[in-house]
Amino acid sequence: MPISPPVVVVGSIMQDLTFACGEFPARGQTVMARLAVGQGGKGSNQAIACGRTGVGTVFVGAMGRGAYAAEVAAFYRREKIGCRLALKPDQPTGTAVILLNGEGQNIIVIEPGANASLAPRDVPRALLAGAKVVLTQLESNQAATAHALRLARRAGAMTVLNPAPMRRDFELRLLRHVDILIPNESEFVALVRKLPGIRRTKFDERALHAMSRDALHALCRLIKVPTVIVTLGSRGCFLSMPDGHESIPAYRGLKVVDTTGAGDAFCGGFAAGLVRHKGRIVEAARLGTAVAALSITKPGAAPAMPTERELNRFLRKNEAA
Repeated sequence: MPISPPVVVVGSIMQDLTFACGEFPARGQTVMARLAVGQGGKGSNQAIACGRTGVGTVFVGAMGRGAYAAEVAAFYRREKIGCRLALKPDQPTGTAVILLNGEGQNIIVIEPGANASLAPRDVPRALLAGAKVVLTQLESNQAATAHALRLARRAGAMTVLNPAPMRRDFELRLLRHVDILIPNESEFVALVRKLPGIRRTKFDERALHAMSRDALHALCRLIKVPTVIVTLGSRGCFLSMPDGHESIPAYRGLKVVDTTGAGDAFCGGFAAGLVRHKGRIVEAARLGTAVAALSITKPGAAPAMPTERELNRFLRKNEAA
C-alpha cells in the first residue's frame, strides 16, 4: 500500500458488545439475550467498509490499555488495510453496548474511552497530504476531527463528515472545512435546529419525511456545505448539490439480519465510490447504497462489511435485473 492511500479515515474504534434479544426490554424489564463480542466504532467500521471495496485505505484512531489493541492490529493486517493507532495507556478502549432485536433493529450506548483522547498530534500530516478523500465522524475528540479536516482541505483532499453521533457540543463552524456532509434523519434534524436565525424547534423526522424534495433541497442549502447527503434508511438517500438534487432508492427484497453499522457502510462505500468514480457524487452515493444494503444481510458491524467480490457480484446482478 502506498504511503498516502486514496482514502484516510480519522475516527473511533470500539469493542462492540452485542446482545441479541427477541424484543427490546421495556423500562424495568429484564430479557435474555445472546452475547457476541466484535470490533466496531464508526471510524473503524467506515475504514473497513471502504477498504474491502479494494480502494486503498488507512484508518487513524486511538486505542486504550489492554490486549484488544493487538487484536485490532492483527485484524487490519488480515484485511490489508492500513492502521495508525495512537495508544492511550491511561484510558480504556472505547466500548459500545448494542441491543439487537429480532427485526435487526438496534439501540446503542457508547463509552468513548481512548477515542475522546485522540489528539491533533496523533493525526499524521504526511498521511493526509496525498489523500484524495478524508472521512471523519463525531465519535472521537472534536479537536482532532477539526484538525484532520483542516489539514485535508489545505492539501486539496475532498473532506467528508458523517456527523454521528450528533453531539450537544457540536459547533457549526466545523462545517467550514467540510465538502460533503452525510447525516441521517435524526442528525439532519438536529443540525437544522442549530442553524442561526431559523425557528425550527418543531422540525422533526416526521416533518422531514413530509417535505417535498425541492423544499428539502432548499433547507440543505442553508447548511452551507457544498454537498449534503441525507441517509433515509429504507427510503434510500437524498443528495443536495450546488447544481440540484437527486434521490437514490434503497435496494429492496433483501433479508434484514442486523442494521448495526449500515450508516457506516454507506459512508465507507461512498468514500470508495469517490475514488472509483473520480469524484462523481451521484455514482459514489449509489456505491455507498449498495455497500449498506449488503451490510444489513449479515450480523455485526465490521464483520458484515461486504468484500469487493461480493459487492461486484451484487452490482452485476442488480444491473442485469
